[in-house]
Amino acid sequence: MRRMPSLLPRTAFAALLASSLTAGCGSSGAMHRGAGGHAGGGGSGVIASSGCPLFTPDDAWNIDISGAAVDATQTSVVAAAVGTIKIHPDFGPGFGIPFNVVPSSQKAVPVTFDTYADESDPGPYPLPDPSVARVEGTDDPHSCDGDCHLLAVQMGTCMLYEGYACHYDNAKGWICSNGAKWDLKKKSYGQRPEGWTSVDAAGLPVYAGLARYEEFTAGEITHALRFTMSKTAARHIAPATHDAGSGTTAPPMGLRVRLKASYDASALAPEAQVFVRAMKKYGMILADNGSNFYFQSEDNPNWPDSINDLKMIPASAFEAIVSPP
Repeated sequence: MRRMPSLLPRTAFAALLASSLTAGCGSSGAMHRGAGGHAGGGGSGVIASSGCPLFTPDDAWNIDISGAAVDATQTSVVAAAVGTIKIHPDFGPGFGIPFNVVPSSQKAVPVTFDTYADESDPGPYPLPDPSVARVEGTDDPHSCDGDCHLLAVQMGTCMLYEGYACHYDNAKGWICSNGAKWDLKKKSYGQRPEGWTSVDAAGLPVYAGLARYEEFTAGEITHALRFTMSKTAARHIAPATHDAGSGTTAPPMGLRVRLKASYDASALAPEAQVFVRAMKKYGMILADNGSNFYFQSEDNPNWPDSINDLKMIPASAFEAIVSPP
C-alpha cells in the first residue's frame, strides 16, 4: 500500500522555498550550491544525501540546452502524438521512484536476473536489507506488482546500482528482471553497450532523471528530467542505447524536449516554477514507454500540493531539439 503522509501546506512550503532561495543568493545573485545546486553548471554538483556527483559536467543529463537548435520534424511528430494533453508530474507523497543511499561498507549480495540477464551487469550488488529497502510501488519488497525499480547509490564508491521489476525472495534473495551499474564519477553515455536496455527501456539511468527533493528545496534542479510517451519509434538516439517501439512515425528513445522560452509560467506556484526553469534550461529526455508526458521524481513524503500546478502546462509548450553530440 502506498504511503500517503499529509502534504506540507502550500503557504508553509512557499515560505521554506523562499527562505532557501534567499539564503543561496547574495548581492551577486549567485545560486545556492547546497543539495545539488551548482551555479553555472549542471548536476555534477555534489548531491548532499550521498556525497556523490551526478556524472560529469558535460554529461548529457547536465548540459544546458536552452540555446540548442529546434528539431522541427520531431517537434511535429511529438505534437501529433500528444494533441492537447497537459504534462503530468508522476510523483508526490507516497508515490514516485524512491532510491536508497547505502554506506561504502554495505555488503554486496547476489542478484538473480530472470528476464534480461544477457543485458544486465552481473552482481553482486550492495543492496540494502529487505527490511529497510525502498522499492517503487510497495512497502513490502517481498511482493511487488509493476515497475518495482530498486535504486541504490553507494557512498564513497559513488556507484549507482539499478534494478527493474525487483522483489526479495527469502530463499533466493533479490530477484530482478534486469540490472545496471553506473559510475557516477564518469560520463554516463558509453557505460552501457550499444543495443543494451537498462532498467529504463532507453538504456538510461533512472536516478539521473529524477528531481530529488533536496535539490528542489535548494531552489534549482540542475539536470534534465526523464519522461515517457505511449508510442516510441524502433530507433534511438544518444544518450539512449536501446529502443522498444515500432515503426518510424513516433519519437525515438533519447529524444530531448525543452519547454519553450516563451512559455509564461507566472501563474504557477513558485514551487512549480523550479521545475519550469529546469525544463527550459535542461529539458526532458524520453526514457521509457508509458503515459504521454508523464515525468518522474523522487518518492518523498514532503512534496507540496502546489507541484500539481505543473499539470497546467500543455505538452504543446515543448519543442524537440537537435540532439547534442
